[in-house]
Amino acid sequence: MVDASEVESAIAVMPRGGPDASWLDRRFQTDALEYTDRYDVPDELKQQVITSLDRVGTLGRVHEKNARAALQAVSDIPEPRILEIGAGHGKLSAKIVEYHPTATVTVSDLDPASVANIAAGELGAHPRVTTQVIDATAIDAPDDSYDLVVFAMSFHHLPPAAAYRAIAEATRVGKRFLVIDLRRQSSIGLALSPIMVLPMLAAALLPSVRPFLHDGFISGLRAYSHSAFTALGRAADPGMRIEFLPAPSRFGPRSTTVLFSRPDSTRTRSNDLR
Repeated sequence: MVDASEVESAIAVMPRGGPDASWLDRRFQTDALEYTDRYDVPDELKQQVITSLDRVGTLGRVHEKNARAALQAVSDIPEPRILEIGAGHGKLSAKIVEYHPTATVTVSDLDPASVANIAAGELGAHPRVTTQVIDATAIDAPDDSYDLVVFAMSFHHLPPAAAYRAIAEATRVGKRFLVIDLRRQSSIGLALSPIMVLPMLAAALLPSVRPFLHDGFISGLRAYSHSAFTALGRAADPGMRIEFLPAPSRFGPRSTTVLFSRPDSTRTRSNDLR
């Protein structure tokens, strides 16, 4: 039997491209932090990036599509209990309670300022919504408290050691864990990405746009591959069910959608989520 500490040590040094990542892929990995992950920048700057993400998500209808993907994962449950972690602006949860008449949602984030903003707004006043500061790697809730835990467009913020703990925690407190995140590009795509963003350099000169582009570029380099998601899930539980589903949207940034569930959980068939 493999010791848990050995598993965690192996995961901690796993590249974002997964155990089988190429030499080139490993060279493009970065430990640079996005502004939203840093504590040495003003909170106003972080909220500026979050506002930009909200605007882009609204224009591309990403919030709506991600919400429908989350609801499809609990389509067999009349009154689903849903926890969103890493909510940021909370627009995904807002769409969930808009689309589902009986779903209850706990909207959470590690950043107290983001949670305070959500709590003070229209979403925070909704009778089926609770707001809470939650660390995805240490969720303060009993086992099976939720029917679904969802983490959308933020999973890449977690380094591998924290990512596998987040999967273990989410599948402990929830029967299913849905992750929607940026898709990691191929090695060639990563190599060409600086050239592809050249047209954006003029926009980057604008102070209001520069932080968003900064975080977007780093996010792409920190995104996890399919093989990395599989390794993380197996580290959390060797018997973990891992299903890669169709992306909620074909427009905007390419994404990966993966559903984790424990072996003893009721399995949702992939065909039901299409």
